[in-house]
Amino acid sequence: MVYPDTEELREAGLALDDQGELLTVTLRRPEVRNAQTPAMWRALARIGAAVQPEVRVVVLDAAGASFSAGLDKALLSPDGLQGEPGFAEIAALPDDAAEAVIERYQQGFTWWRDPRFISVAAVQGHAVGAGFQLALACDLRILASDAQLCMREPVLGLVPDLTGTQPLVEIVGYARALEICVTARWVNAVEAAELGLATAVVPAAELQAATADLVAALTSAPVGAVRATKALLQQAAASNGEEQRRAERRAQVGRLRELVRLRPPR
Repeated sequence: MVYPDTEELREAGLALDDQGELLTVTLRRPEVRNAQTPAMWRALARIGAAVQPEVRVVVLDAAGASFSAGLDKALLSPDGLQGEPGFAEIAALPDDAAEAVIERYQQGFTWWRDPRFISVAAVQGHAVGAGFQLALACDLRILASDAQLCMREPVLGLVPDLTGTQPLVEIVGYARALEICVTARWVNAVEAAELGLATAVVPAAELQAATADLVAALTSAPVGAVRATKALLQQAAASNGEEQRRAERRAQVGRLRELVRLRPPR
């Protein structure tokens, strides 16, 4: 698989910067506050499928004052977005077909937690609905001090369906996740940090530098150890004690063998 070319990315409202170990994906529709479309989600899915083996960190950032205002408003109109199925058209499909449409949308959100790399969202301004969920799709989030998060879908008569519900519950717990979603209230950067949604909160002018510092820290340890540790942590919540201890043993044996193999000859 190869990444979408520059023209495809531009049409989808994205930009891509491949620097070997670091891949940066930028939402680039600042004129509409980086509102998201199915074309953007398809392009994101293609990027995810094409991530190269040497990539260690994927940064997701956004051009302009806002991270993402969520769904493009045209998707909410009766006619939908040109070339894309509208809500009424999706609703009229048989269950399996309607769910298949949404599953294709979700593919732009599911790859960010691949154990091969660590994903970091750098969030400024508003991250609403699909924007909040895209930030939640990443492993870590750095927020500018002006960041405002909101799960808008329930007040529109919808549910969060772009993979955001599980990470939100994992991070803040069921009760707080329920309250945040159903009230659709704003969560500011300070509260986000208190809830564990943000790894750090920095002045907006320092967001890029803080992200670069985090990338440097995340790539300082040997790549094999980082990937194995991420995989262990990802499965920990769903494993019982013995299963997790067994997984730790298995992973450590693999690391020890790799270290011995890498040891220079005497």
